[in-house]
Amino acid sequence: MVKRADLQRDRFYKAAKKEGYRSRSAFKLVQIADKFEVIKAGDAVVDLGAAPGGWSEVAHELVGERGVVISVDVQPIAKIDGVMVVKSDITREEESITAIKAALVAQGRDAVDVVISDASPQLSGNRDFDQFRSFELSTSALNIASALLKKQGNFVAKIFQGSYYNQFYKSVKERFRETRAYSPAATRKRSAEVYVIGKGCR
Repeated sequence: MVKRADLQRDRFYKAAKKEGYRSRSAFKLVQIADKFEVIKAGDAVVDLGAAPGGWSEVAHELVGERGVVISVDVQPIAKIDGVMVVKSDITREEESITAIKAALVAQGRDAVDVVISDASPQLSGNRDFDQFRSFELSTSALNIASALLKKQGNFVAKIFQGSYYNQFYKSVKERFRETRAYSPAATRKRSAEVYVIGKGCR
């Protein structure tokens, strides 16, 4: 749990407030996109586990008016101009894939250029269990991405470092031509999270 006093000293929290983003995590995607060029103008982007919507806001800015952003979460997401919201539990993979495909058709698209996920489990305080739940969410994101991405599409997902990290990284590497792990500067120093980036869906 992050203390309110810590947030007040957090430069990314302050920057998010100043820039009007819903969460400080928006800057993680800004930094990932800047370094790895995973999202370009006109892309169709699916944001899995999107609530409260900070990553979707950044994705919308990056794709511009010609692009499409679909935000997916079982939790409510307040309206974001230019972003389509789909209510679905990403661990129910087939249901989510069907719902996203319907949203794509509604937007005049038939494939996805980029799938991103900053999904986190509800933390229990049990490190091993939390790492496993993070692995489950990341794996669901990867499976959904594999079903939706066009060839050469890109993928970004968060996972907690731990026993399951190498297994997840290997799975991404098998499905993408280039795979990297990255911790953005906006990641809190004590955090166990890392982002796995896959470029060039096979």
